[in-house]
Amino acid sequence: MLSENLLFQVATFVSLIGMTLGWRGVMTKYAGFYDLPTAWNQMFWGIIIGMVYATTYYSSLVDPYFKLIAEIEGAQVPNPGSLLIITILLSVTVHMLLRRERVRKGGSHPTSGWALGLAIGGMTSMVLIFRFLQNEESLFSARLLLTVAAIAVIMPRCEAMITAHQGFMMLNGRKWGAVFRSTTWRIGLLVMIPYSIANPFGWVFIGSMMMIVDPRIEDWVWASIPKPARRRLRRIWASNEREKRSIKSLEEE
Repeated sequence: MLSENLLFQVATFVSLIGMTLGWRGVMTKYAGFYDLPTAWNQMFWGIIIGMVYATTYYSSLVDPYFKLIAEIEGAQVPNPGSLLIITILLSVTVHMLLRRERVRKGGSHPTSGWALGLAIGGMTSMVLIFRFLQNEESLFSARLLLTVAAIAVIMPRCEAMITAHQGFMMLNGRKWGAVFRSTTWRIGLLVMIPYSIANPFGWVFIGSMMMIVDPRIEDWVWASIPKPARRRLRRIWASNEREKRSIKSLEEE
């Protein structure tokens, strides 16, 4: 078994890859047209909140669940009340962060939410991967690689989706409705993650849900971009498209 220090470094590295993929897949497309400093500020808060959230989630729900299915003596059923409290507290905390003056001033709720969610999800994936590696006897198996990769990619992106949608709803005036809906989605996510670790078929279900929601992400991020910037961005995209067509026509000749 590798040392805990090395396992922690591996977990950190892999979770950072997942966060990077989540950032590049969405935020880089609109780089320069949204409030980037505020988004980075939200990532800072997300890292702090995410560590508290992740450790509480693991100790109160994930660890009892695996002890239960392993039929360890004295294991107890995870308390549903803890799940409800954790998700409500996180949703309310996200609400408070996304209603700060610097976020409301620029209407950057969805992009700030995406950055905040990536950081929270990234920290959660780091804790889960570290604990998962810590409890594995063999670190060289297809199941382990699949599980680590799935946690690293899915957890940050799913949390970013939930938080960005919460920000989008807040931007449209549905503040406490956003808290209720995000709490519901987080409950589903926190239940499915440990289930999927034990039963890999669960990753297929989570991936399917992500594919259904994924086309809506651009609409949420687009709502954060000021109208003058939208016009400039459309002109840039149109110019790039014309340039691609002209290059293609020259190559065909």
